[in-house]
Amino acid sequence: MTKSRPYNFSAGPAAIPLEVLEIAAAEMTDWHGSGMGVMEMSHRGKEFISIYEQAEADLRELLALPSHFKILFMQGGGIAENAIVPLNLSRGEKADIVVTGSWSEKSYKEAAKFCNMHLAASGAGSQFTTVPAPTKWQLSPDARYVHVCTNETIHGVEFHTLPDLQALGCDAPLVIDFSSHVLSRNVDWSKVGLAFGGAQKNIGPAGLTLVIVREDLLGHAMSVCPSAFNYTTVAEHGSMYNTPPTYGIYMAGLTFQWLKRQKEGALQGVAAMEQRNIAKAQLLYDFLDSSSFYNNPVDKNYRSRMNVPFFLADDSRNDAFLAASKAAGLLQLKGHKSIGGMRASIYNAMPLAGVQALVDFLREFEKTQA
Repeated sequence: MTKSRPYNFSAGPAAIPLEVLEIAAAEMTDWHGSGMGVMEMSHRGKEFISIYEQAEADLRELLALPSHFKILFMQGGGIAENAIVPLNLSRGEKADIVVTGSWSEKSYKEAAKFCNMHLAASGAGSQFTTVPAPTKWQLSPDARYVHVCTNETIHGVEFHTLPDLQALGCDAPLVIDFSSHVLSRNVDWSKVGLAFGGAQKNIGPAGLTLVIVREDLLGHAMSVCPSAFNYTTVAEHGSMYNTPPTYGIYMAGLTFQWLKRQKEGALQGVAAMEQRNIAKAQLLYDFLDSSSFYNNPVDKNYRSRMNVPFFLADDSRNDAFLAASKAAGLLQLKGHKSIGGMRASIYNAMPLAGVQALVDFLREFEKTQA
């Protein structure tokens, strides 16, 4: 029976649906009568292969992923992909990047170790509160790819529409870091060459990294690329070139099945989750905008549905706010150390009731401080 727990607003590792955790707990020591827990299984045994194949099929269905894209289950997280992407796609030449916050800044610096990274645009002038208009990006005619972080977890900036590079006169493939909003909304795969993301924000536990790569982008890895990080090698071995993060794949698979069961009216799966996420974000942003006690500085056209940073007008009350919110069963609301303030991450696993509880608390705390 599902029981209530505190609401966890952590940015990652983040909340996992309770239903998923309960299934995993029930199967911890004996998966489907096999006599083994998933963590004990050989990754090449029939039991785990069935888990892997189901997870891959469910993910392809949820993403509405065309057949000419490969799904790779890898390790290293998004930060490692900042190096792995240029090792596979840049050929040591030039790539473009649009910096819209802390994560794409990290991507820029890391990728520059392996190729000539060109800064096509930056939101630094706005303190990363908005996204530079794509029509103003300075794209290189010889770039091997263009990198964007489509949801900045720290600064709370999200691309609600993917840039159409071809419309901008650019033939390079678009690479997206969608770590913190994967499966929260549909993806227009006609605009994407490669997508990557750590699982620990919206899918499951830390340790698993998803890479979705168009087949024509395989086969171009630099000679110095480690074999375990060569997309072609990983694809040819069905993500089994080295031992994959088996338990992470299992937990992701349970989350995929949970997502497929979600419904909102006639909508199901990711489409249903997108409607919920829109409602959750609107509820929280509407309250923040109505208050002079709290502030969210992000351009309304680019506000993230997943990560909502906000600030108290008087930051001397931050400690009192965090103590009171924890006592109210609202956990992990402290903002990232690089920008301070507060942050509510409201991923797929966060129900509307959790966001309503946060809004009720915000309203009551404001009253007590008046």
